[in-house]
Amino acid sequence: MGLRAGFAEIDITPPVGCQKIGWLKVIVSNRVADPLYVRAAVFDSAGQRIGLIQFDTLFVPATLVAEVRRRIEVDHGFPAGHVMFAATHNHAGPAVDNVGAVQRDDEYVKDLTARTVRCFGQAVEAMQPAEIGFARRFEFAVGHNRRIVMRDGTVRTHGAFADPEALCFEGPIDPEVAILGVRAPGGAMLGALVNFACHPAHHGGDEALSAGYPGVLAERMKSQDCPVTMFCLGAAGNISTADPTGTAPEPTMVQAGEALARHIADALDGMAFTADVRLASRSKTVRLPFREITDEQIRGTVRGAQRFVDPTIYDDVIPAEVERIRRLGGAEAAEVQVLRINDVALAAIPGELFVELGLRIKARAWPAKALVVSCANGRLGYLPTREAFDRGGYETTFGPSSCMAPEAGDLLADAAIELIAQDP
Repeated sequence: MGLRAGFAEIDITPPVGCQKIGWLKVIVSNRVADPLYVRAAVFDSAGQRIGLIQFDTLFVPATLVAEVRRRIEVDHGFPAGHVMFAATHNHAGPAVDNVGAVQRDDEYVKDLTARTVRCFGQAVEAMQPAEIGFARRFEFAVGHNRRIVMRDGTVRTHGAFADPEALCFEGPIDPEVAILGVRAPGGAMLGALVNFACHPAHHGGDEALSAGYPGVLAERMKSQDCPVTMFCLGAAGNISTADPTGTAPEPTMVQAGEALARHIADALDGMAFTADVRLASRSKTVRLPFREITDEQIRGTVRGAQRFVDPTIYDDVIPAEVERIRRLGGAEAAEVQVLRINDVALAAIPGELFVELGLRIKARAWPAKALVVSCANGRLGYLPTREAFDRGGYETTFGPSSCMAPEAGDLLADAAIELIAQDP
């Protein structure tokens, strides 16, 4: 028997009036700009099964991952450890966990859990003979490295070259748009998985609920006969849609989503498909150290520190964050997971990995085609390079979204590379 696959999606748009998450401060939603979804894909080949669940949320809490895994194993006999959970890192969605002053709605999270289990079940029920293909394109106008090195050697996140003190970009981008297409044998599309590295931050600072550019992408692909398009965020911890050079206006979420949709449609048009598919799932738990907590870290006075939105927010929430770190004994367990589909390896990282680390995983994984899936299976916050801590910037400034040690990103990248290498 060859490959069998199934896709499903369910609306998870929260009620207006819920707290949003993604902008540090409390923002109460007052309208819905476009719907949010949970999406699921399942694959079965030669007795091996893997699954992927994608949320239009900022992140996915590890507690939700554990509960959904438990329930789908009980309800569907599906191997719990073979399911990956990925958030698009959408900044205009509901609070799915408590972060600083932002508080989750427990009833919404309970409903989200139930809908996720139901969505996965629908994907299982939809399984049918299938073929899969892989292609990639490159996009250079949507994502930009947002960290600008200044003449004093520090970094300004969301810096601009209009600043007379700006010197250069700190690092690269990852322009790859990777596409896994799945269709019925010789026939209609069943779904697609897209991997691209760029923050979906549109509507983050206002009161609208939105799925951002990944939502636009999914809707545009429906009009091109692809019923379910799952977006997995690449290593985008330091990549955003704003162009620091000032040579072009920032693309709207519609423009960004449509740009990716054009690449995908082009790739699908010439894609080679096969039903001869080998699947695998591997994972390991890495114990990651938290950052050394100094008085300078707590006050935000280390060299290059950059507090966004409202600096007083940090003063209010950092005591609880320090207590949490001490309660955990100075380290936190993190799951690194790799799903293998032939020579394509989806590497799940539970945080906002910097692009340099994502590119290292891709290069070291060769000849496998590695696709980094950030914000997957939990929440660690920003995972910069070691070098970034010497320069500062928002992503390295201590707080609820940045508390891991400088070596954490490397430890996770090394674990992903190791897992990929286990599959020849």
